[in-house]
Amino acid sequence: MSRAPFWRAVAACAIAATALLFTVTTPPRLGLDLRGGTQLVFETRDASTVKADAEATDRALDVLRRRADALGVVDPTLLRSGDRRIIVELPGVLDPRQAAEVIGKTAQLTFHPVLEQADDTSADQGTPTSGGIGASGQVLADEGGQRLRLGPAAIAGDGVSDAAARNDPQQGPGWFATVDFRDAAAWQRLTGEAACHSPSNPQRRVAIVLDNEIISSPQVDAGVPCQIGIPGGSTQISGSFTHQEAQDLAVLIKGGALPVPLTLIEQRTVGPTLGAQAIEASAKAGIAGVLLTALFIILTYRLSGLLATLALAAYGLISYAALLALGATLTLPGLAGFVLAIGMAVDANVLVFERAREEFSREEYGRAPRRGLRAALDRGFANAWSAIADSNITTLLAAGLLFWLASGPVRGFGVTLAVGVLASLVSAMLITRVLTHLILSGTSPRLARLSGLAVHGRVRAWITRRNPSLMAGRRRWLAAAATLVAAAVAGLALHGLNLGIEFTGGRMLQYTAAQPVSAETARQAVAEAGHPAANVQSSGTSVSVRAGQISADDAAAIEQALDTRLGEVTKQRDELIGPSLGDELRRNALIALAVALAAQLLYLAVRFRWTFGAAAVMALVVDTLAVLGLFAWLGKPIDGVFLAAMLTIVGYSINDKVVVFDRVRELWQASPQARFPGIVNAAILQTVPRTVNTGLGALFILTALAVFGGDTLRDFAIALIFGIVVGTASSSFVAGPLAIELERLSKQPPPQPPQPRKRRRQSTGAVL
Repeated sequence: MSRAPFWRAVAACAIAATALLFTVTTPPRLGLDLRGGTQLVFETRDASTVKADAEATDRALDVLRRRADALGVVDPTLLRSGDRRIIVELPGVLDPRQAAEVIGKTAQLTFHPVLEQADDTSADQGTPTSGGIGASGQVLADEGGQRLRLGPAAIAGDGVSDAAARNDPQQGPGWFATVDFRDAAAWQRLTGEAACHSPSNPQRRVAIVLDNEIISSPQVDAGVPCQIGIPGGSTQISGSFTHQEAQDLAVLIKGGALPVPLTLIEQRTVGPTLGAQAIEASAKAGIAGVLLTALFIILTYRLSGLLATLALAAYGLISYAALLALGATLTLPGLAGFVLAIGMAVDANVLVFERAREEFSREEYGRAPRRGLRAALDRGFANAWSAIADSNITTLLAAGLLFWLASGPVRGFGVTLAVGVLASLVSAMLITRVLTHLILSGTSPRLARLSGLAVHGRVRAWITRRNPSLMAGRRRWLAAAATLVAAAVAGLALHGLNLGIEFTGGRMLQYTAAQPVSAETARQAVAEAGHPAANVQSSGTSVSVRAGQISADDAAAIEQALDTRLGEVTKQRDELIGPSLGDELRRNALIALAVALAAQLLYLAVRFRWTFGAAAVMALVVDTLAVLGLFAWLGKPIDGVFLAAMLTIVGYSINDKVVVFDRVRELWQASPQARFPGIVNAAILQTVPRTVNTGLGALFILTALAVFGGDTLRDFAIALIFGIVVGTASSSFVAGPLAIELERLSKQPPPQPPQPRKRRRQSTGAVL
C-alpha cells in the first residue's frame, strides 16, 4: 500500500503549524501608504571630482542614515536601489518640505578665515577669484548682508565629529548649535589667528559656509589670546535660531557633506488616517469576498466545496505567513493582491473537482471501471496538474514583471501575487487533497451525492443537453472581436489615455474637508494660490489636485488656500514624480506589457504549439486593447495600479487559454485523425464549467473590492472585472477560432499520442 497519503498529511500539518507560528510571533511590516509617513527617492548626480557610481551612492546613503537618525525618526528605512538611487522611508513624517530639505541637502560645509570686508565693486557674490569653494578671495554675504572676502577653507565638513541643538536659559531664550571637531588643533589654530586682530576688524571673525552661503560668522571672543585660540575642539554657533532651525543646522553639520549631489525624483506622503481607512476597507473587502466565494463553492461542490473552503482558509494563513517570513512590506496594492489571490486560488480547486466529476461520470455511465470517489479524485488531481502548473507559471511571469519593472507600492502587489500563486498550489494540491482523501474515501451512493462530485452541475447538464457547435460560426466571433478592437482604438484616438502623474511627472495632492466640497469652489481656491491650470476634482469631502512640477512651498500655499475657502482641510496624500522618472516609468510600463505578451507567446509555443501560442497572444492583445479602450472612453486615470491590473489580466486571461489548449491537446492526441474544429469545439464545451465557476469566484472578490476598496482600488477592480469577462470570452471565441485558422495555414502534423513505456522483462536465468 502506498504511503504517499500519509506523508502528504504530515507535510500539510507541518506547513500549517509553521505558518501559524509565524503569524502569531511575527508582526506585519506595513508600508507607508498604510501607516502614514513620507517616502523620498533621490538620484545621485556626477560632481566635478566624483562620479555618481554605486560606491559614491553607498557613501551618500551612510550620510543620509546619520541625518535621519539625528532627526529622531522612529524606524527609518534607507536602501540603495540600483547604482544611483536611494529610497528613504520616514514613518510619521508628514511635512515633505522638512524631510527633503534636511535629509537631501548637499551640505558642503567649510570653515574659513575672513580676509577683509569687500566693497560693492568686488567680484560677484559667491564667485571665487580663483579656484573652487575653498579658494582664497571668495566673496560672500554674511547673515546681515555685509560682503566678506574669505580665505581658503581651514576645516571641511568631514572634520566635524558631532553637533547638537542646545539652549541655555542663562544666555537667553534663543537656541544655538554646538559643534565638536575631530582636529582640535586646526580649530585652535584658526581661532588663534583670528584673535590677533582688533574686535572692530572683520578679520577677527570666522565664516562658517554651508552650500556657498555664510550661515554664521561669529567673532572670536575678546578674551581669547592671540595665537592661542579656543582649545578643546568645541564651539557654539549662535544667531537667534529657533529650536527647529538649530536642530536642522545640527543635523546637517553632524551628517557631514554628501560626496555627490542628490536630486529628489519621487516623493510620496500619506496621512495616517488614510492608511487606517485603507486597512479597514481592505479587511471589509477581504471578508465579504471570502464569504461570498466560500458560499458559492460550497453550493456548487457541496462537501468537496466545504473541504476546499477549509483549504482556502489554510491558503490565507500560509500566504500571510510567507509574506511575514520574507519580511515583505504590506502596501495597499499588496493587500489588494492578497485579497485577489484568494479568488484566484479557487481556480486550482475548481479544475480538480471538474476533472473528478468527469472521471466519476465516466464510471457512472460504464465508460470506465467503477472505482469510487477516491479513485475519481486521484485521477482528477493527476489530470488537472498540467493545466494548473501551466496557468500558475504564466501568472508568476506577470508577477515577476511587476516586481522588476514597477516602482513604489505596486511592487508589493507583485510580491503578494507571486506568494499567493505558490500558496494556492500548496492549498489545492496538498491540503485539499489530504482533506478529500480523509473524508471522501467511502463508496456509498449517499456519500457520492453528498460529495458534489456525482452531480453534473447545471452548466455541464445544459451543455450536454444542447451540445452547441460554437466553432461553426467562428468567423462571426472573429468579426465581433475586430469590432471590439475598433471601438477601443476609436476611444484611444478620440480621447487618448489619461496618464497619471506616475507616467507624466508632476504632483498629486489629496485633501479631506469637514463638509462636502464642490469642484468649482476647490478650483477657485487653487487658482487663488497661483495655479489656475491645475486639474482639481472633488468627490464628497475629498479634494484632489493634480499639477505640474510644483514645489513643496507651492503645495503648502494650495493647502492654505483650501483652508481659507473650505475651512480646515487635512492632507491625506502628497505625491511628487520627477519628469525623468515619469518618462522611465512610462517606458517600463510599455516594456512590461510587451515582455509579458512575448513571454506568454514563448512559453505557450514551447509548452504546446506555436499556433496555440500565437492564437493566445493575439487574443491577449484583444483583451488588453479592450481594457485600454474602456478607460479611454471613461477618462479613468492610467497609473501604476492600473499597470498592476493589466498584468494581472494578462496572467488571468492566459490561465483560461492554457486550460482550453491543454484540453485541445489532450483530445487531439486521443483522436489525431479527427477534424480540428470539432476538437476545439469539444475542448471549449468541456472546460466551460470550470471557466464559469472560476470566473464567478474571482468576480465575487473583485466586486467586494469595488464596493469597499475606495477610489484607488475601485478603478483597479473595474479594470479587472472588465478584463476577466473579456478574457474569459476571448479564450473561447477568439483564441479558439484563431487557433483553427492558424492550424489550417500551418503544415505541422497533429500531435502524437504519448506512447506507453515498455516494461523491461527481467531475465529468468534460463540457459539454452
